[in-house]
Amino acid sequence: MTVGVVAVVGPTATGKSALSLALAHALGGEVVNADSMQLYRGMDIGTAKLTVAEREGVAHHVLSIWDVTEPASVAEYQRLARAAIDDIRARGRVPLLVGGSGLYVRAVLERFEFPGTDAGLRAALEAELADVGPGPLHARLARVDPGAAAGILPSNGRRIVRALEVVELTGRGFTATLPDPAPYYPSVQLGVDLDTGVLDERIAARVAQMWRRGLVDEVRHLADRGLRDGRTASRALGYRQVLRYLAGQCPQEQAAADTVRATRRFVRRQRSWFRRDERIHWLDGAAPDLLRTALAAARAPRSRAQQARAQ
Repeated sequence: MTVGVVAVVGPTATGKSALSLALAHALGGEVVNADSMQLYRGMDIGTAKLTVAEREGVAHHVLSIWDVTEPASVAEYQRLARAAIDDIRARGRVPLLVGGSGLYVRAVLERFEFPGTDAGLRAALEAELADVGPGPLHARLARVDPGAAAGILPSNGRRIVRALEVVELTGRGFTATLPDPAPYYPSVQLGVDLDTGVLDERIAARVAQMWRRGLVDEVRHLADRGLRDGRTASRALGYRQVLRYLAGQCPQEQAAADTVRATRRFVRRQRSWFRRDERIHWLDGAAPDLLRTALAAARAPRSRAQQARAQ
């Protein structure tokens, strides 16, 4: 027997999608997306979103739901993903939560409530961000919540603003609002990773393939639909770099090379996030018996501790 939800997580380009399809065929499963950028309509090539044909008849849920101008909302994603999981389980199927966005995975699998928001405070912080840039706001965050500042890039204005908003609204640090893990669903988490050298090569090959498949044209089309104004979508790997090329800020070859470098940095952050979670069962994405090992982990009975936490 499998547990309630099988999560397939880990760094980008390690083979999560391929493994999830194999698991879906073996377990009678359906995929629920946990890649934050695959939530955007039209962002297909640069996010490695599987085409309908590539899905091999496996149902996929919570894909392409937002316009590129909409800011990300983990709370809204949580609602949609849980609704999809509940429906899959009600039909006697196995939900496979698949993706590399760690916060999104936690939001679904754990009892995770989100601090509220205040439109006036958010607007004031965003106006300050536009006026002075992210640097001074990140410095302020470092003073009031060093833990949050350490985990947010100084250039990520959107997350800095959100962290400062939460601190102001709750009177607590942003990191203090993240709860200790308490399962919302019974689940098993399978982490897929590769040797760093192998993964570096795979990332370079994937970016080259995206360019061949027409990433530049995809970004050009999305720019006409407001991509540059999208606070979240415009920062996506590949899209941000192509937008710079289309604006004449760099040659196309540099945009591609910058995408490779940015993706490799992103992989390091993903590893740092997921490797902290001792509940993840790690798998070698290059192992010839990957599917067999993954199935064994998915079907393994839970420990008493896991059962207790899920009650």
